[in-house]
Order: sequence, then structure tokens, then C-alpha cells
Amino acid sequence: MANTLYVNIRKAMLLANFNWEQDTLKVMLVDSTYTMQNTHEFLSDIPTSARIANPVTLEECTVTADGAADARDCTFPSVQNDGRTVSKILIFKDTGTPETSPLVAYIDTATGLPLTPNGGDIIIVWDNGVNKIFRP
Repeated sequence: MANTLYVNIRKAMLLANFNWEQDTLKVMLVDSTYTMQNTHEFLSDIPTSARIANPVTLEECTVTADGAADARDCTFPSVQNDGRTVSKILIFKDTGTPETSPLVAYIDTATGLPLTPNGGDIIIVWDNGVNKIFRP
């Protein structure tokens, strides 16, 4: 699979039900046991067994003049090695409830992926090129 947006968020964007700059967006690390499917809509569709570390909030979310989504680089502090490898990064809109928190982006092709936690911080450095985090 390649980096993509989830189907439900594409629809939400077209209906103006999603705001990259104002919604609370979070990033999570996921292992290789998770397989993205078009039927996945909400955070509750991601098995807890596939999640590595607690999600972190995206800060300084902006939309560039040419329509790309960007944010400040983010840090997952002190991620312990439990034998799993981080192979995917997911972005979701946090509503406070997993069953209503829509999945936004699936990233499995990025510099540094896959990676094995070693107890230190994992820093996600978003692309500084024209596409930034993603371009719808």
C-alpha cells in the first residue's frame, strides 16, 4: 500500500466537515499487523494490539497556499522496545471517542520507516517538499 487518505475523510473534506487547521488531529505509530482497508473509518477500526505508544497531537496545522497539509514535526517520547517495529503512521481526528474519531491519513512510505523503538524519542519529521504531510 502507498500513502493515502482514508475514504471517509475525502468525503468529509468535500462536505466541509473536516478542518485541518482547527480540528484536533493526532498521530499514532502502528506495527505491521495492521492492514489498511477502505472500510476503515474510525480509530476503533485500528486494533489496539497494532498500536505502538500513545498518540501525540499535531501542532501548528496549516494548509499551504498550494493546498498541502502541513504541521510541526512531532515527538513520541521514550518509546519502549517491545519487539515490534513501527511500519506505519496514522493520522486521525480526535473527538474523544474512538468510535467517532475519523481516520485521516495512512503513511507507510516515509524516510526512516520501518523503525524499531529503542527507549528513546521517536521524532516524525514531515516532508518539507511541496507535498508536506499530504496533498488531497
